Order: sequence, then C-alpha cells, then structure tokens
Amino acid sequence: MTTNDDTVGQNSPQMKANLAKIEALSERLLKAVSGKAKANPALNGPDQALFTSAMSSYWQKMVENPASVFETQAAYWGKSVKHYVEAQQVLAKGKLEAPSDAFQGDRRFSNPMWNTHPYFNFVKQQYLINSEAIAEAVAQVEDLDAKEKRRLTYFSQQIIDMMAPTNFLGTNPDALEKAVATEGQSLLDGLENLVGDLEANEGELIVKLADEKAFKLGENIATTPGKVIYRNRMMELIQYTPVTETVHETPLIMFPPWINKFYILDLKKQNSMIKWITEQGYSLFVVSWINPDDSFANAGLEDYVDDGYLTAIREVKAITGQEQVNCIGYCIAGTTLSLTMSLLKKRGDKSIKSATLFTALTDFSDQGEFTPFLQNDFIDGIEEEVNANGLLRSFIMARTFSFLRSNDLVYTPAIKSYMMGEAPPAFDLLFWNGDGANLPGRMAVQYLRGLCQSNEFADGGFEMFGETLHLKDVDVPVCSIACETDHIAAWKTCYHGAKQMSSKSKTFIVTQSGHIAGIVNPPSRNRYGHYTNDDMTLDADAWMAGAEFSDGSWWPRWESWLKKRSGKQIAALQLGDDMHPELCDAPGTYVKLNARR
Repeated sequence: MTTNDDTVGQNSPQMKANLAKIEALSERLLKAVSGKAKANPALNGPDQALFTSAMSSYWQKMVENPASVFETQAAYWGKSVKHYVEAQQVLAKGKLEAPSDAFQGDRRFSNPMWNTHPYFNFVKQQYLINSEAIAEAVAQVEDLDAKEKRRLTYFSQQIIDMMAPTNFLGTNPDALEKAVATEGQSLLDGLENLVGDLEANEGELIVKLADEKAFKLGENIATTPGKVIYRNRMMELIQYTPVTETVHETPLIMFPPWINKFYILDLKKQNSMIKWITEQGYSLFVVSWINPDDSFANAGLEDYVDDGYLTAIREVKAITGQEQVNCIGYCIAGTTLSLTMSLLKKRGDKSIKSATLFTALTDFSDQGEFTPFLQNDFIDGIEEEVNANGLLRSFIMARTFSFLRSNDLVYTPAIKSYMMGEAPPAFDLLFWNGDGANLPGRMAVQYLRGLCQSNEFADGGFEMFGETLHLKDVDVPVCSIACETDHIAAWKTCYHGAKQMSSKSKTFIVTQSGHIAGIVNPPSRNRYGHYTNDDMTLDADAWMAGAEFSDGSWWPRWESWLKKRSGKQIAALQLGDDMHPELCDAPGTYVKLNARR
C-alpha cells in the first residue's frame, strides 16, 4: 500500500481530479438527505427503557456481587493489555508483522492483511475482545423477562456488528487497497452509488442489492406464459398456460405473500415453481396482489380475504366448472389462507379441497427472531406511522427484514457498493428482494396486534365477518412445509400451529435452508434435502429426532401428495372464458406498480 512514485497515490493528477469531483457529489448528497421522508423515530430503535433496565440490573448485580463484575472487567482488561504487549513485542523485533493469530471463520476478515499487518491485526483483535466483553455483559443481566432479555441480546449484537472495523474506510484494508490502486476512482464510484441510492429512495438509505437494469419483468424474469383473466382493486388473477395435453380436474390456486411480489415463485426458468407445477399437469392460477398506496389505508385483512381469497376461489370455480379447488398459501398468505379456511368452515362452504402452507405461522406464541420488533414500543411506532401515512411503507419492512441478517444484507453490500465502488450483482433473488410492497395501514395493525402480539387465531379466536375464527376450525387435508433455518417463520412454530388444526390428514415437511431458498428449491438443483415424519402427535424435537431425511427437493414429494387430491385427468383448459376475457399477459400490471426500474 506504499509507493515512491509521485504519479500514483495522493499526488497523481487523476487522484486530484477524482477528489475534486467529490464536492459536486457531496452537494447532491446533502440535497437527497434534506428531502428525506422520515419514518417515525420509534421505528429506529427500541425504547430506551430497555437499556435503562439492563443497566439497572447490571448495577444491582455489582452491588450484590461486586467480585463477579470485577472479575469480568479484569478479564477484559487483561486480554486487552496482553494483546497490546504482544503486538509491541513483535514490533520490537524490527519486523512489520503481526503476532500469531489463530482466529478463523469470519468472512469479514478474509483479507490476509487482517492476519499479517500489525495495524489491521491489532484493530481486528481488539474488536473481537470488545465484542466478547459486550456479549458476556449482556449474558450476565438476570432481572429481565425472557422477551426483554432476547431483545437486549439482539440489539447489543446490532451494535457489535455496526462497530466492526470492516464498516469504516480507515480500518478496511480491502477498501484502502482499492482506493490506492484506482487512484481514488473506487471512492468516487462508491459515493456515486451512495448518492444514487439516497435519491432513488427519497433520502432513505436502502442499499441496492442487485442490478435493477439487468432484469425486466416478463422478459427475463417472471416469464412463464399466462394471462390475467380477472382483476379487482386488491388483486389480479393469472391463469397459466397448460403445457400438458391433460390436467388434473381440480384447479390449483397459489396465494403469495403481499409483503413482496409473487414472482419469487417464477424467477428464471430453471428455478420457477410456477413453471414446474404447470409441467406436472395442473391448471394453475396465481394471485398477484396490488401494491397499495395511501388510498388503501382502511383496507384490512377482511379485504384480502373477501376480494382476494374468496373472489379468486369463486372465479376459478366458474372458469373451470369445478366445485372445489386446492390452494397454496406462502408466509402471511398461508396465515390468511388458514383464516379463510376457518371462515369457510363456519359458513359450511367446502370449496377448498386441500391446502398447502409454505412457511406459514398460524400460532404466534413463539415470535422467534421477530421478538425484538413485536413489542409495544415498535408496534406503537408503526401505528403512529400508518396513522400519519395511511400505510406501512415498504422500506420500513425491508429495513426490518434486512437487519435480521445485517452483516449479509446491510453491511457487506454497503461496503462493496459505497467503499469499494462496485456495481451490485445481476442476481434474480436479490432483485426480487429489493422489489417490496407497501402494507395498508389497517391491515398491518390488525396483523401485528391481533395475530402476532395477541395470538388470537390460536388463543381465543380472531374476529372477522361477524365470526370468531379458530385455528382448530381448519379441517381440510393440509400439507405444511417449513424451512430448517428460517429466521422469519421458525419450523418448530409452524409445526406447533399445524398440530392444532383439526384436519384428519396432515403432512409436515421440513426442508433444509431458509425462508426463500428452502422453498425455491427445484429438483434440478439437487441441493437441499428434507425431513419427513408421519407422527404429528409428537412435540417438535421428538418429531425431528424421529424424522427420515431424504436427499433432494421436497417438490416431487409434495406433488405426489397433491396428485391424490386433484382428481382425474381431463383435457387441458383454455385460458379464461367469455366472462373472463384475457386482460393482459402474465405477469400482469399490478406486479409492476411502484417497482423501482
């Protein structure tokens, strides 16, 4: 990182020219930030009472058992001083090298200089010592209830991750090396990326994860052929073109989550579940939800059920001439499909023949990794936000999801984009991840207060359409697929909900990987395996202990289950009918609303 050539480095004409350009970019930066449409401050962090309670507990422990606290502090001081002495001893030998370092396994510190250069090694080692001390101090807090302790652990880890030396230019060898090698161009490109992201999001800092210019809906992503054959204010109903001469007589309706866009299930041809289902010989219909603006402020879960689920079921029955349909619900759409099944049970309506749930929570007694965000301080802030804006803006949800995996979805992309000046990759999954949707204000509060916080569907009943809906009302055949490392809908919680359904036929599958990769797992990849166990009388741990593991995708196993509930083969259907004319090509128009392209 050193040179004697004045034409390179800080004295080079190119370096000076690049640094001069920063002034113009800085003006754009200030303008973008000044126009920021701020979210409610309560959504930026937990109530300070959390940290006050933790400090009070820690102080109380110090009063009651000072030796324990002093022992912890002495250990921290000892490690810090020992580390400093070791570094000095190596330098005293006249060599510019670091002391021996056995630390391995953190991708953030993959640059060899973290191990070989005394400065960077000292910074890294001290960061690790500090991180360990903070984590241990949090672990010693005893007087908080379980939820508050979980929140304290989460938010203290956020502080630890935020303060990593890799997140700062002066202590990131990758960024510094590239700045010198490019004569400052990487820093200029990085600032351009930063300003561009701020300008694209009304001053809100949302790191662009994928090259948005690399994908265009209907051209190289979401390309499975089909037609929109029905549209109302809440959704477009897409009927996909059959690719087999005959199909199962019972149609299949897929309800994706409305927090994101439906094409997660129709990315590229190689990993499109929508395409794969049509190839197995099913009449497939998919709901594409509206991306709401503030005119939808008063839309609630009732609107999604009535204008979405019930309407889609009605129209598909009319098009196909069938009395029953099979349904799929993914994530929040699986939760709401379960509410719909309870409602239909109350009404004596047997339109749903079977239901498949992808990573769907129906019992929220364990809030999982979302626990930090599902307490009153955050939900109060969300209520204030939706009262002011009519909706929960997509960036707030995106930010929350990202900070559940902050190193992978916030800091690492920010380093590459803003410090290294790299363009985001052309990655279909990350492109979809950045194409979020708003949530209607009333619906967001209903979901967060009634289902997530109060767990009304599983405990006491959830009021809708004058009925009290219970999880135990669900009695159609159900296949529930959960993901082993899902940080949004933990598999044990999905299992606990499925157990409470009254269905005589229940199947539960746990696939390897997480909330998205576990579901979007085509057989052609032969990547993630899955677990099955027919005995759902067991608790979750016992179920997994007795489960059989199978290599490969769960899709063929599920399709075998679905086939038994889909009736005989009939001639493939035409798209729509006289009452359902073809309105436009798939993927439709709603999926493109407010998309940043």
